[in-house]
Amino acid sequence: MEKINAVITGVGGYVPEYILTNEELSRMVDTNDEWITTRVGIKERRILKEEGLGSSYLARKAAKQLIRKTGVDPQTIDCVICATTTSDYHFPSNASIVIGKLGLTNAHGFDVSCACCGFLYTVDMAAAYVQSGRYKKVLVIAAEKMSSMVDYQDRQTCVLFGDGAACVLVEASTEEGMGIQDSFLRTNGIGLPYLHMKAGGSVCPPSRYTVDHRMHYVYQEGRTVYRYAVTSMSDDVKEIMKRNNLTTDDVNWVVPHEANMRIIEAVTKRLDLPMEKVMVNIEHYGNTSAASIALALWDFEKKFKKGDNVIFTAFGAGFVHGALYLKWAYDGDSVTENNA
Repeated sequence: MEKINAVITGVGGYVPEYILTNEELSRMVDTNDEWITTRVGIKERRILKEEGLGSSYLARKAAKQLIRKTGVDPQTIDCVICATTTSDYHFPSNASIVIGKLGLTNAHGFDVSCACCGFLYTVDMAAAYVQSGRYKKVLVIAAEKMSSMVDYQDRQTCVLFGDGAACVLVEASTEEGMGIQDSFLRTNGIGLPYLHMKAGGSVCPPSRYTVDHRMHYVYQEGRTVYRYAVTSMSDDVKEIMKRNNLTTDDVNWVVPHEANMRIIEAVTKRLDLPMEKVMVNIEHYGNTSAASIALALWDFEKKFKKGDNVIFTAFGAGFVHGALYLKWAYDGDSVTENNA
């Protein structure tokens, strides 16, 4: 029996039209473009402003584009996994909404909440499903409406986050050497005090008090998160390279979680990796949490060549972190709007 590999065969994405610039933010809080750019490397972020639309809207827009680009028959998709921390509702899942809206009648689906590691963890999960032979096609979507939990009176956090979604199709293949090769995923469990939302869960349900005291927004102790993020992401990439006998010369691309430009630069320096091999788009989107790596794949798809050694790495609330290594399965520049 031939070995089944799990390969990414297509990428889709979507970001809202509205652009929130640093200049506009400077009229909302005590900040300015220079302060934001020098500290986090962000110039603008996309915001979903239309009332009544949540992250599932972003998710299905991205999924629709992927289906058009790849030409995949929607009825052949076996499973939909949606990575999000900003689902439309506590229940039902965003995945169920996407399945219903797109008519994926032969798929089941569920959400995964792993904060900024969501895409990394769900791609690994999809690969396991495919490699086991259980499913042939898994649609992995990462979608976040971070603006729904951002306090625009807090200049430390409101400058960071944006909205967006992107997705990949993970398929079975018997082509030797392609696809997801290895992953190194960890949760150290000490992150609760440093990065969380104070209210809205079962420990502290919503109430007039929690609303009045602005407890339904992202809370972050930036210095602690920065320190753990840099150490964890760089160590995880080193571990995945060591396990797979890769040198920096062998690695074509590292795709990091786009949290903060200083974090990305510090990770790159610790890896002794040239920035030319690191995919970065944080300047235009900000931190889109689970969607950030997927959005980078969408933005830079045309740069990938078949056989490229690619490493994803991320860090998020919990603290969760990890790295994933894959061999890219197609030439990105062969994907055009004509065959979309």
